[in-house]
Amino acid sequence: MTYYSEHSKVWVSVDCIVFGFENNKLKLLIGQRQMDPGRGEWSLYGGFVGAEESLEDAAHRVLNHLTGMKKVYMKQVGAFGAIDRDPGERVISVAYCALINVKDYDDKLRKKYGLQWVSLDALPKLYSDHNQMVKKAITLLRRRINSEPLSFNLLPKLFTLTQLQHVYEAILGEEVDKRNFRKRIKQIDFIESTGLIDKVTSKRGAALYRFNKKMYADDPTFRL
Repeated sequence: MTYYSEHSKVWVSVDCIVFGFENNKLKLLIGQRQMDPGRGEWSLYGGFVGAEESLEDAAHRVLNHLTGMKKVYMKQVGAFGAIDRDPGERVISVAYCALINVKDYDDKLRKKYGLQWVSLDALPKLYSDHNQMVKKAITLLRRRINSEPLSFNLLPKLFTLTQLQHVYEAILGEEVDKRNFRKRIKQIDFIESTGLIDKVTSKRGAALYRFNKKMYADDPTFRL
């Protein structure tokens, strides 16, 4: 028996908003579309949801195909379904935001798919409503950054407090007071000093810290 035959069908896709942090700036991974409509336009990376896939499975598949990475922070941003958002067909897209450390991403894959890291202040016009997706993703990050340990997904395993501060500033889009920031960070148990010194990014040598996932899991209450 065929159900819902009286209703029109629509396509469902996922789009991945992949953020990275480099040179003290929040960057977005974008590429030029390789298909019509919109061939050659700057775009997020996405794909259609398979018949046997959940939305989240499809998003993870697309992100893994793009980066080769599996354990990546990913959150749903929202659904975008304007009638005329895709000139090809009636397509509803569900956007997902992902945070990765740029240095963990195999640059060979980036080149293979013709992608580029672009800072948010230099973001071009993207295909369809992709700029709206990015704007909403940033808004969600700003709302969550003080209640979820998001920043550590953008940093190497060992980081300095200056690097952590720069991530916060890049996401918030504004400077934060250095003294107050460090005071609050040092009160958070799961941000622990390693006793190691960074002599690569800091001439004087800065203390290296790490995010203790187990300690956070035992007490996930987080406020900055």
